[in-house]
Amino acid sequence: MEIDPFGVSHIMSDDLCDIIYTNPRVNLADVQVDDPETFNQSVKQLYYEHSLLEKYHQFQSDYQTIEEKIADFDKQKQDSWFMPQEYKDLDIAKWLLDQCKTEDEMQRVGQELLMFQDRDMLIVLQFMKYLVDTFRKHNVVWGVGRGSSTASYCLYLIGIHKINSLYYDLDITDFLK
Repeated sequence: MEIDPFGVSHIMSDDLCDIIYTNPRVNLADVQVDDPETFNQSVKQLYYEHSLLEKYHQFQSDYQTIEEKIADFDKQKQDSWFMPQEYKDLDIAKWLLDQCKTEDEMQRVGQELLMFQDRDMLIVLQFMKYLVDTFRKHNVVWGVGRGSSTASYCLYLIGIHKINSLYYDLDITDFLK
């Protein structure tokens, strides 16, 4: 910012954004800038950013955190999944534990179930069971497994993939990050 011999401050266009952000009540009519076109562009940009900021603050006032918003969205969508009642009522934890033949398998399933439960995702396992049963019933072919889902022994037992994560010593945290 420069002050001319008459005491009028002249603000360089580059400084305009900083001034408005630090003092949003500044009267723009009192501001003299070096380049009116750059000034106009700066004001337009600030107005656009300000309107986005207002929308963000409105969004934030509706939800304390983005995590709460995501959790609400996930819960609403999970509640509306099409899944027969028998799968909604299925005790997926018991079903998975019943599939285990060794102590290591039971411990791994228990560990994974706790992780799924902590994330409120047991319904996902119920849906995966329904999906695989439906695929099998209608002779639908699906892949043998790829990506981080192969780290889940529970998904292996359900039949989502054919990669035994215990045999290959895959870490479940690669899937549930």
